[in-house]
Amino acid sequence: MRVTLVRSLIGVPKDQRATVRALGLRKTGDVAEVKDTPDVQGMVRKIAYLLRIDSGDQK
Repeated sequence: MRVTLVRSLIGVPKDQRATVRALGLRKTGDVAEVKDTPDVQGMVRKIAYLLRIDSGDQK
């Protein structure tokens, strides 16, 4: 699964900033490839309003 940070972290609570960092994202426009596990799905769901999510199924 590919996640892209599309919104700024200004004004975002610290726990959500930590979740963004844990996914390997630093600044707006960063892209990370993450495994589609239940743990990661929960993290993505928590900050979905900051992300664009692309599944790896497309060819």
